[in-house]
Amino acid sequence: MEETISIQDIFKTLKKRWKLIMLLTLIAGLISGTISYFLLTPVYESSTQILVNQKKSENQLDSNQIQSNIDMINTYSVIIKSPAILEKVIDELDLKLSVEQLSGKITINSQENSQVFSLMVQDRNPMQAVEIANTVSSTFQKEIKDIMNIDNVSILAKAEIKENPSPVKPNPLINIAIAVIVGMMAGIGLAFLLEYMDNTIRDERDIETLLDLPLLGSIQKISQDK
Repeated sequence: MEETISIQDIFKTLKKRWKLIMLLTLIAGLISGTISYFLLTPVYESSTQILVNQKKSENQLDSNQIQSNIDMINTYSVIIKSPAILEKVIDELDLKLSVEQLSGKITINSQENSQVFSLMVQDRNPMQAVEIANTVSSTFQKEIKDIMNIDNVSILAKAEIKENPSPVKPNPLINIAIAVIVGMMAGIGLAFLLEYMDNTIRDERDIETLLDLPLLGSIQKISQDK
């Protein structure tokens, strides 16, 4: 026997199980909000801007040199996160981190065809994020002269601590929104599962569907008063 479901059946199931759907949606939102606001440690971000530009005595634009500086940014991105730089940063700031752990906090972003790239640091302590970003930038500027035998790095903007720093993650509103959607989908899925497993006969339509036979008549329930 083939079972078919119509749009009317869908709305009927949703209407019948709406309390279950709303309950699971509310629970998912509350759990996500509780975890985001009270259990997850906020992470702050700080960034510096670094310019790669060969210092020259004459005021003449060299397109080949500019392109060379742009191509060199990829190499610099690797050098910044190398032990040669990060070990000195760890010693200077007396960090209780390994080179791998510190490297995981650092992100390098560069725009296409630009001699400027950003160094971003994420840390649970906003002040420490600023210190790490500035120390990595200054250490890189000093050490690159010996590593590459070239002096073409300048710090355009240092990291600064804001008056009321806001964490970049977690984002409670996004987490709650995702949890609400997931909870609602789970509620709808559970509602249809319960409806599929429910074989209770409640009305004439259920009899016709179950037996695949037309209904010829029915006996109405008469109260004792009548």
